[in-house]
Amino acid sequence: MSLPPPTPGLHHVSIITGTSAETYRFYGEVLGLGLVVRTVNHDDPYMHHLYFGDSAGTPGTLLTCFPAERGQKGRVGRAQPSATALSVPLGSLDYWADRLASYGVAVDRIERFGEPCLVFTDGDGQPLELVESEVETEPWSGGPVPVEHAITGLYGVTLASASPFQAASVLDALGFDLVAQEGDRVRYRASDTLGAVVDVLDSRLPYGREGAGTAHHVAFRFPDDEALREWYEVLVDDDLDPSYVRDRHYFRSVYVREPGGVLFELATDGPGVAAGKMIEGADAPLELPPWLEDDRELIEPQLPSLRDETA
Repeated sequence: MSLPPPTPGLHHVSIITGTSAETYRFYGEVLGLGLVVRTVNHDDPYMHHLYFGDSAGTPGTLLTCFPAERGQKGRVGRAQPSATALSVPLGSLDYWADRLASYGVAVDRIERFGEPCLVFTDGDGQPLELVESEVETEPWSGGPVPVEHAITGLYGVTLASASPFQAASVLDALGFDLVAQEGDRVRYRASDTLGAVVDVLDSRLPYGREGAGTAHHVAFRFPDDEALREWYEVLVDDDLDPSYVRDRHYFRSVYVREPGGVLFELATDGPGVAAGKMIEGADAPLELPPWLEDDRELIEPQLPSLRDETA
């Protein structure tokens, strides 16, 4: 059986963070990302799900956060995405090194595959990277970071699979090409310029523990419901035990764990997120999917504020 059309790259990366206020402060204020949507975790509607992205909410720019509030601290390790890399405009790394240092964030400069990048963590220990990349998106022009330096979207992710060779075979099937190897890191690239890079580590990290400071899953883009259904059949035929197709309101998706344990999501580009509300920042209205709207009066009062009440 021939494979359906390949993915052009990443749709989003979802991470687990600490409190809602700390999450908004770091990602919205320190990193200057626009809050595209404030909604809830469909599997736990009393937990925020915060979508950060460009001004159009473009797939491939989306970093989404599940604030765990009083949840356990996680541990980054095998069977997880182990780092998320974000794109910044060419010539921006000096600006970002100074900006992060001004907020007390420890930054390391490294070079990987000939590309300079900054490596750091958020307040929960979430591994993050900034890489200069030439992509065409619409970063938020009204944020705290000048638009000429603003984060433009996802660059890629690193996977600490417990079975790197099998993870690589899944990436190959999805449409990624092996392009380079450096030490214990193998780089795969998809066809788009946005969110196109996945690095697979061949390492003996301890197994991770899900919680604040870890990535939950990485999602790959597909054009529509038909492509998603076709890929679902492929995953079933390959005995990967995918989830049923789920309606995530802004897209439809299927979840599957690659054989080494990393959670993948296959997500459609549409119908898309309702972007353009970044200016409201911490006061952004709560959006609920239609099936939760009747419970708004129960859900909304129990969600914590995005504002730091101690400031």
